[in-house]
Amino acid sequence: MFIMSTAELKLKLFREIDNLKDSELKKLYKLLHSLLNSSEKYILTNSEKKAVKEALEYSSKGETLSHESVMNEAKNKYSKLKFK
Repeated sequence: MFIMSTAELKLKLFREIDNLKDSELKKLYKLLHSLLNSSEKYILTNSEKKAVKEALEYSSKGETLSHESVMNEAKNKYSKLKFK
């Protein structure tokens, strides 16, 4: 797994943000502003807790999926999204 330096990460974010359409940029700004100004912790719902527990149990048994298979499934399920 490749780990980016802080400078590389900032540059990557800048480039991606710079390529956004105005409407996408406004949505992102609202989201980031809300996230950065929130003092509340995110609390998982019961179904999210159950899903995490289930995933951890599968993982502990070695029942995992490859990145490639997850990406293929996501591309098929969400065909209108852009995947890299």
